Amino acid sequence: MQQDDEYIRTQFSALRQQGQRHRDIAEGLGISEGALIAAHTSAAHSGSLRATPLAPAWRDILAALPGLGEVMALTRNAACVHEAVGVYGQGGADAEDFSVEGANFTLCINDKEWAQGFAVRENGSKGMQQSLQFFDAGGTAVHKVFLQANSHEQAYAALLKQFDGVLQPAARAAFSSPTKQPIVEKPDAQIDVAGLREGWMRLRGAQGFEPMLSRFGVTRLQALRLADPQFAQSVDASCVHAVLDVAARDALPLAIRVQNVGAAQTRTGRVHRIAVMGPWLNVLDPGFNLHLREDLIASAWLVKKPSVNGLCLSLELFDTEGNLIAALAGVRQPGKAEPCDWCALMDTLTEESLPCAS
Repeated sequence: MQQDDEYIRTQFSALRQQGQRHRDIAEGLGISEGALIAAHTSAAHSGSLRATPLAPAWRDILAALPGLGEVMALTRNAACVHEAVGVYGQGGADAEDFSVEGANFTLCINDKEWAQGFAVRENGSKGMQQSLQFFDAGGTAVHKVFLQANSHEQAYAALLKQFDGVLQPAARAAFSSPTKQPIVEKPDAQIDVAGLREGWMRLRGAQGFEPMLSRFGVTRLQALRLADPQFAQSVDASCVHAVLDVAARDALPLAIRVQNVGAAQTRTGRVHRIAVMGPWLNVLDPGFNLHLREDLIASAWLVKKPSVNGLCLSLELFDTEGNLIAALAGVRQPGKAEPCDWCALMDTLTEESLPCAS
């Protein structure tokens, strides 16, 4: 194993100098990103990247993050990267999830999917970069926290001391053989479609949507396919580019969410600079970056969820395997219907007129 780690570190150093990113280097080596980071935990090596394992106290670590001050929170999946600069807020927990309402972003985690965390130091062309990086059992990153120039380094040092841990043997073994868990979908014939449609119609807010999916044993994309057409419509998979362009032009605030198996990160606010770089559609704003692989969007859906204040409208993007890539929604005021500007923008994706707040 030590020889394997040395080989990984040598290859990483060479490829990093060529400007490659961690995820791409790991993919090129045929290992997970978690295995790439784990190879740099040895105290004996003296490379540009050093990693220290963290204790698996995920909610306690997140609860300590407000003390770091301003940081950059990163959540991604294979097709989209969501980066928001802000301050973590205090979290609230229930039996399943842990949610953080931060300044400039909201984070909701499913920590049952978190297997290993690291404190990472990398000395690169832009100086020293320090981060906390968390991975699932297959070594795929679920969430990362990057210190900024004005972050509180003393609080960070105290956090590392408090949550110093060891490399979890089970996680390391799984990291070495990364596998993708495909979404398993029941045959449509086994789904109570009438019950699903009735449950959808009786929703009283978006927060009831995920429990409804669980109750009827359907995946998200399957539910959209089987829903009453008044609540879910397939739209042009390339429409997200135009939606972002119009939102930027008209100063229309958006709630943009990106998720993976272990975390969902949402940023609410206006977008300004929309730019295409190769296959990537980007939002490049101070304090918020979004990087979306347009070529990996297999389908897009206009989704409508009933609430006590009218329909909640969202544009949802999926990959070829049925994974949710990203979701875009308007920003509605408490107790109000959807903003008319957002409804009008969604109208352009269909042939109907949607009710809105006047």
